[in-house]
Amino acid sequence: MTAIGRRRFLGYVLAAPTLVTAAGLDAGLPSPEITDLLDLNDLMTAAALPTANLITVEVGPDGTVSFALPRAEVGQGITTSTAMLIAEELSVPVGRVRVTLADARPELVFNQLTGGSNTTFATYVPIRVAAAVARSRLMQAAAAELGVAPADLTLKDGVISNRAGRSVGIGELSGRAATTRTLRVPVELAARESFTVIGRPHNRIDALDAVTGRKKFTLDLDVPDAKPAMVCRPPTINGKVGSVANLAEVRAMPGVTDAVVISTGVAVRAATFGQCVDAVRALRVTWKPGTAEGKSDESVLRELRAAEPPLGLRPPTPVVEGSFTFHFRSNSALEPNCAIADVRADRAEIWSSLKSPIVAQQAIAARLGLPQSRVTVHVTEGGGSFGRKLFFDAALEAAELSQRVGKPVKLLWHRADDSRQGRTHPMAISRVRVSYLGGTVLGYQQRHTSVSTDLGHGLGEIITALAARLPGGDLSFAQTFFQLSQTMPYQFGVSGRLLNETDRGFNTGSMRNVYSPDVTCARELVVDRLAARMGRDPRRFRHDFLHDERSRAVLAAVAEAGEWGRPMPAGTAQGIAFHSEYKSVSAALVEIDCRPETVERPIRDGVTGPRVTKAVFAVDAGLAVNPRGLEAQMMGGVMDGIALALTSSLHLRDGHFLEASWDDYFYTRQWNTPPDLRIIVMPSTSDRPGGAGELGVAASMAAVACAYGRATGTMPTTFPINHGTLSFTPKPTVPPIPPSPADGLDHAR
Repeated sequence: MTAIGRRRFLGYVLAAPTLVTAAGLDAGLPSPEITDLLDLNDLMTAAALPTANLITVEVGPDGTVSFALPRAEVGQGITTSTAMLIAEELSVPVGRVRVTLADARPELVFNQLTGGSNTTFATYVPIRVAAAVARSRLMQAAAAELGVAPADLTLKDGVISNRAGRSVGIGELSGRAATTRTLRVPVELAARESFTVIGRPHNRIDALDAVTGRKKFTLDLDVPDAKPAMVCRPPTINGKVGSVANLAEVRAMPGVTDAVVISTGVAVRAATFGQCVDAVRALRVTWKPGTAEGKSDESVLRELRAAEPPLGLRPPTPVVEGSFTFHFRSNSALEPNCAIADVRADRAEIWSSLKSPIVAQQAIAARLGLPQSRVTVHVTEGGGSFGRKLFFDAALEAAELSQRVGKPVKLLWHRADDSRQGRTHPMAISRVRVSYLGGTVLGYQQRHTSVSTDLGHGLGEIITALAARLPGGDLSFAQTFFQLSQTMPYQFGVSGRLLNETDRGFNTGSMRNVYSPDVTCARELVVDRLAARMGRDPRRFRHDFLHDERSRAVLAAVAEAGEWGRPMPAGTAQGIAFHSEYKSVSAALVEIDCRPETVERPIRDGVTGPRVTKAVFAVDAGLAVNPRGLEAQMMGGVMDGIALALTSSLHLRDGHFLEASWDDYFYTRQWNTPPDLRIIVMPSTSDRPGGAGELGVAASMAAVACAYGRATGTMPTTFPINHGTLSFTPKPTVPPIPPSPADGLDHAR
C-alpha cells in the first residue's frame, strides 16, 4: 500500500467569488496504467483519477465548509467520514462541514459510482488535497490581513490566530482567499502523527436526524403535485401486459387520477398510496410469459451443472473436493424501491437514491427521447442498498410514467415487487479441488458457475473502458470482475479459479460482496476438511498457510478473543474463517448451537434452525478514518453472513419467487443474532484506508458454515442451510398481492 506521509501534492484554486478548491491530477493514487492495477478497487480508483480535480471544497462566508460528495450515502456512513477528512485538513469542527450528495454530473465520467468498497479508498486523497489547498489559501489571506508571515499563524476550530493574539475567522477570509482565475498550487497534507480527527471514533453526523425522523429520504421530499403511484406487476419474472379488462373502471375509483400501461406493468396514480393499492388490486390483467417462465430451483440447478467448467484431470496425489450450491437471495433494501419524477415536454427532473446516477441519467434521457443535458438527476440519501441501488429501475419507471400521464409522480414499489421482480443475488454452484501430499498443499482449483450477474449499472462501463488494457483484457465483464475481486490468501501451490455464467433471464445484481461470500464459503469449508484430513487444528492450519503476518494477526485476534478450542457441549461448535479483499484482511470466529432442542423449537411462524450464539470479527482495513463507523459496517456484515449461511433465500417455482415480503424472507432475526458479538478493529500503521464496505460478509458466512459442519459432523453443501424447508405459506402468485403485516409502510402512506 503506497504511503502518503507528508508528500507534496498539486491542487487547484478555482475561479469563484468565495474560496473553492480542488485536488490536482497527481493525487498520489495508483497509476492510471491499467497494467499496474492489482484489484477491482484499484481499477475503479484509476478510472476516477482523471476527474479528481472536479471534486471541490468550498469555504463559505459564514465559516462553514461545503462539499458535494459524488457518491451515494445509503447508511454506510460516508458523509461522516468525508466530513472528518475535510475537518482534519482544514482544522474546523466536524459539525461545520456540510456534506451533501452531488446531482448526476456526466463530466465526472467514472467518478460517480458507489460500489466495490471504493468510496473512501478513492476519495481519501483528493478530498484531503482540496481541503489542504483551501487551508493554504486561507493562511495566506490571513497573513496579509494580520501583517505576519503564514508560518507565524495557527488555524484551530475555524479561526486563524497570530502570536500576538489577533485572530480572524475563515469565513471572513473566504472572499479574499478566492481567485478570479484558476491556479495550480502545491500543497502538503497533514502528517498522520498530527491527526486529531482522522482515526478517532466519531458519531454519525446524521444520527440525530435519523432517529428523530428529520432525515429526508426520497418519499419524504415535497415535490409539487407529485402524487403517489404504484405498478401492478406480472405474476412471473419480467412478464408483459397482454390486455387490461377494466382500465376505465379503475380510473373512476376514489382518488385515482390515472391508470395506464407502461413497459413493466399497469401503473396507477392516486391521491394516496392506500388508494394506489386498492386500484392495483382491482385491475384485471392478462399477462404474457416472462423470461424465466416455468423455471424452478431444480431446473436452474440442472442448467448450472451442465455449464460447469471442468476441474481438469484428477492429480495422482490425494485430493479433497467439495461442490456447493448457493440459492437465489433477495437484494431488497429496507427502504422500498422508489423515485420521484417530473417530466415535461422539454425537460425532466428525477429524485432517487442512486449509486450510478450518470448511467441512470443516460438511460432515462434515452427512454424519454430527451437530450441528456435536459434531464436533472438528484441523488437522495437511501435507506440501505447493499448493491441494490446500483440499479435505477424505479427511477426509470417513474420517468416513463410521468411522461405518459403528463404529471409528476411519487413511485413506490410494493414489498412483493422487490422480492419477486427486483434484483436477486444469482444462484450458483462452486466446485473446489485441493491436492496435497504429506503436509504440503500442491494445488488449489475452483470453478464457480453462476446465473449471470448484471453489471450494466456503470461498473461494466469502467471495465469496458479500462480492462482491455489488462493482461487477458478480452475476458468478459464478469470474468474480469471475478478475477480482480477474488484472492487466494493461502500458500496452496499452483492455484486457479474460473467463473462461468449462464442464463440471463433473471434480474440479478451485485449484492453486497458480489461473488466473495459464496467463493470464500466454499473455499473455507474445504480448508476445514483439508485440515482434518491432515490431522491439523483448523485455526493452526490456516495460520501456517496464510501468506503474511497481517493476515495471521487478524486470525490470531479472533482466536484469542473467542477462546478458540475451548470445550463445548455436543451439538455446539466453533467455526473460524479468513477473507481478504481490496487491500484489507478479516477473520471471523463464531459459535453455533445445533442441538435438537434449539433446532426443533419454533421461534416465529414455525421458523426453526441453528442459532449463532457468539461472533468475534477482526478487521484490518488499513487506516480507519472512522473506527466507529467501520465497527458498525462489520456488525452489519456479520448479520449478512449469518443470514446467507442459515436462513435467507428465495425459492423459485414456476417462473416466480415464492417470497413476497420480509415476513417470509428470513434475514437474520433477533433470535439468531448472537448475544455475544465483538468487533476488533486492528491497529494499523498504514497511511491509506483499504476497502471495507463489503468486508464483513464473506468470512462471517464461511465461519458459520464451518461451525455448523463441526457441530453436526456433516459439512453443509447447500446454502442457506434451511433452504430445503419452506416454513411459510406463499402469498398468491397472481397480483395484486394481499396486505401483509410486514407491509405497514406500503399501506399507511
